Amino acid sequence: MGFKTYSVLALLAGSLAFQPVWAAKPKSTPEQPAAVQATDRSPRVPTFEIKGDLAGRLDVFTTQYEDTFAEVGSQLAMGYLELVKANPGVDPWLPGEGTNITLPRQYIIPDVRREGIVINLAEYRLYYFAEDGVQVYPVGVGTSENPSPLADAKVTMPLESPAWYPPESIRAEHAASGDFLPRMIPPGPDNPLGTHALLLSEKGYLIHGTNKRFGVGMPVSHGCFRMYNEDISRFVYQVSKGTSVQIVNKPVKMGMSGGEVWLEVHRPHEDYSQQDRDRLWREVTQEVEAFRLKHPGVEVQRKAIELAVDQADGIPAMVGEQISRVASDKTSKDKQSPVSDKPEQKLYF
Repeated sequence: MGFKTYSVLALLAGSLAFQPVWAAKPKSTPEQPAAVQATDRSPRVPTFEIKGDLAGRLDVFTTQYEDTFAEVGSQLAMGYLELVKANPGVDPWLPGEGTNITLPRQYIIPDVRREGIVINLAEYRLYYFAEDGVQVYPVGVGTSENPSPLADAKVTMPLESPAWYPPESIRAEHAASGDFLPRMIPPGPDNPLGTHALLLSEKGYLIHGTNKRFGVGMPVSHGCFRMYNEDISRFVYQVSKGTSVQIVNKPVKMGMSGGEVWLEVHRPHEDYSQQDRDRLWREVTQEVEAFRLKHPGVEVQRKAIELAVDQADGIPAMVGEQISRVASDKTSKDKQSPVSDKPEQKLYF
């Protein structure tokens, strides 16, 4: 893949189960120049095998005294909000020495084409479908005032050391608050586009690095998609020009894996308002009904669904199973086996 340095590129960007406990903490990786980061192009995140509609696994990380969720997230390529939602009752700014925190690295694959890049705004995650599985990265997305677009786009160009030409709307915002923003910000530590970027066919939008690490995995940008510099500086070398980029908004996901029914629910913020709770319950109800029509042989457990909505922690929960059998198979088994006196036991209803 050919790259160029675009120091004068006019970008109209709007943007801004469990495994063994991890006892050792990886060393902190400070921001590095693009040339240094590019020497290691292997992904920072695992490539997970997709099993039905499910991928990944839950892990555990043991904190040290000075750790925060923001720091752990930047070290392990995870978002701040996904760690907060997966660890209720743990102080994200002072979890303390020896605290085991859940790393929510298990996912229901969004119900879209499994190719290229898929960004689900509701979970602040980017899925990349590689030949041998899927990689999942945290991304910062647009705010409610400046939302990211829903689109079916493509990657048009990878960029190294991009300059940023702020749109007039963003310059006006800064001017209104007494802050002068120049017409061009050159590559470097003060550049909001970070070290690398992927230009998209959706006009004005990019997937890019950032000089504000805390915003990754949160709704903070003017519509573009922020990744850690340590991630985007490797990711751009995996992605080819023309790669599909599907941008969706699915806070509720359902899927099948090994005859089991799984549900994943995402609340939008750290706090969980009654308004968000009511909205998610309506969306879950619609999704469950649509799923049962698509899979008529499944039964689901209402209490498990209610718990998933109540927590809305973004962790897949098993809520049912495939129980129907083909009639001919049942008839054949009935002929070969005596009828049991015991009533049939059903786990889900």
